[in-house]
Parts: sequence; C-alpha cells; structure tokens
Amino acid sequence: MIYVYFDYKVARFCIFMIAFFSVFRYNGNDIGADRPQKEDKMKKLIAALVTCTLTAAMLMGCGSAADDGNASTGTDVNAQITKADDAEQKDDASGDTKADDSASAADTKADDGTDAAATQLQTVKEGVLTMATNATFPPYEYYEGSEIVGIDVEIAEAIADKLGLELKIEDMEFNSIIIAVTQGKADIGLAGMTVTDERKEAVNFSDSYATGIQAVIVPEDSDIQSIEDLTGKKIGVQLSTTGDIYAKEDFGEENVEAYNKGADAVMALKQGKVDAVIIDNQPALSFVKSTDGLKLLETEYAVEDYAAAIAKGNDALVKAVNDALVSLKEDGTIQSIIDKYIVSE
Repeated sequence: MIYVYFDYKVARFCIFMIAFFSVFRYNGNDIGADRPQKEDKMKKLIAALVTCTLTAAMLMGCGSAADDGNASTGTDVNAQITKADDAEQKDDASGDTKADDSASAADTKADDGTDAAATQLQTVKEGVLTMATNATFPPYEYYEGSEIVGIDVEIAEAIADKLGLELKIEDMEFNSIIIAVTQGKADIGLAGMTVTDERKEAVNFSDSYATGIQAVIVPEDSDIQSIEDLTGKKIGVQLSTTGDIYAKEDFGEENVEAYNKGADAVMALKQGKVDAVIIDNQPALSFVKSTDGLKLLETEYAVEDYAAAIAKGNDALVKAVNDALVSLKEDGTIQSIIDKYIVSE
C-alpha cells in the first residue's frame, strides 16, 4: 500500500509559489508580451510548477512511508527472531533442567538403594557394626594367633555385609557384654549367648541362629555318671553363662564356683579344685580333645538357643539383623559356617 505524505514545509512552499506566480500573472509591467500570450505562458508555467511540486511531495511521502514500513517490518522481524531465540533458549534450559533433575533423582535413588540399610540404622559408630564378645569360647569365638575367629565372628561378618557395615570386634569378659550393649559401647553381643528371661529384661534378642547344648565335663575316673549325681558336688562354670545360672538354680550357689573363662574352669577341674564343669557342648568338646584325662557325660544338661543381644529401643537394628539372618539361613551361609567349625559325628 502506498501512503501519500505531505510535509508541512512542502505545502507552504507550494502555496507560496502559486501566490507568487499569481501576482506575477497580473502585474502590468511584464516584459512586454501581449496579455493573451502572456497568460497562456503563465498558465503552463504554473501548471508545470504545481505538478513538479506535487510529484516531489509524493515521492518524499512515499520514501518516508517506505522507510517507516521497512523500519516497522524490520522491528517486527527482529522481535520475532528474538522471541524465537528466547523460546528456544527457554526450551533448552527447561530440557537441561529436567535432564539434570532426572539424573539427580536417578543418582539419589541409586545411592539410596545402595546405602539404605546403613543410613537407617543407629550404630555406635557410623558405618560400623561393633560386636562385643568373649573370645574364650571355641569354636564360636577364640583367638587364632592375634586374630579372633569362630562361628559367631563369621556370622557377624555376614550380617555386617548384608547391612553394608564394617565389623569391629571388642573382646571382653562375658559378664560385660550385656553391659556394653546397654551402655551403647557395642551394637550387638555375640558370644554363644543363650536367650533367657533374665537377660531379656536388660536387652532385646535377635532370632536364634544356632542351638546350644549345656554339657558336663568330668574326669575320666569320676563317679559322676548322670546329672543327678552332681548334687552335693563342686561345680565349675564360666561366670554369667547359662551354665552358671542353671547350676546355681539347680544345685545351690554354695556348690558353684564361677570363673571368668571356661578354660579357667577346666583347669580347676584338672587340678581337682572342682568335681565337674558345666559348659556349652561345642567348647566342651574342644576342651576334652585338648586336655588329657577328661570326658563328657552322655546326658545333656540343657538345650538352648543362641541369639544376638541388642539394646532395647533399637528396633531398626533388631529387624535388620533378623532380616539378614533369614537370608543367611535360606542361602545356606549359616549352616556352612557351622559345618566349617563343627564336624558332624
């Protein structure tokens, strides 16, 4: 579309020229030409002048309109390009943000999957499962050189692996294990520990992972042939074990001598200080095998379950240990550990 634009200066100039030549037209002092002839010339001159003036005005107007149109069009195009660029950048930024968020969410989920168990558990030391034991109880826990080994140790290691934790072992007197657990110095107590009502008042217990039997060791030439024959005899036990508890209940505290270690009780038996020793069957077998002149009564004194002691209130750890034990029983790990140390007869 063409726009005709009249500049006000051009209009004033046109009016001035028309007025000038109009005055010149009627001036009697012309150059001497005849009036009709002069009038014809003047008409042609004025018409030509007006035509030129109008043409110039239209050209100027069209130029201005075109410039304005071009400027407007250029502005619109630039605006559209800028808008498109902004939209593209916004889409890119949104895409990058979504991608980053997705990657972050994936990483978080992966990390949560890897460390979920460890991060939800309350332990004495972060990332570590501290086990309290008494390493004088073969084959469940005992020293092999400077290293503590045994059934309980390997089961604890397997549990720690399941929980994504590192196992740390603290060796102490047997009667200090529950104290260490209740005071927050150890996370679990594994030491061939039997579940009893008295102990359950102080700590919680995991599910049982092994069955223990209380056995009786006597000299080969002893006249003690049954459990009933222990009445009135001096009996040696390991302090705070179920053998200690049961013997005092059944035969009286005055007839029971408690020692810090099972080996000390066996040594007292060998030296004639006591008449018999009541202790768990597996360490009893080890002591009899390594010590001349001793034997086991064929009669079992008690059958009991071994479990891990865990502080009251730490339900998450109890559940985690139980879940791990279920898995380790199902895949045969626990049985393979027991078979490694205890050969079936």
